[in-house]
Amino acid sequence: MLIIDSKDCENIDKALKKYKKKFEKAKVLVQLRGRQSYTKPSVKRRGEVLKAIYKQQLASGKFEL
Repeated sequence: MLIIDSKDCENIDKALKKYKKKFEKAKVLVQLRGRQSYTKPSVKRRGEVLKAIYKQQLASGKFEL
């Protein structure tokens, strides 16, 4: 649960802005989307390896954007 400390004289817009920033930093939405469907650990690991290979090839200059 996210708790926002707001002062009595603080505007509601500022409080909402603080809430939105805390919500994004907590990555609640990312976790919810990740839990919508089960991904096997082997598939997850394979994706990480492919991403690392791609980043390494970008750094070495094999690909041009």
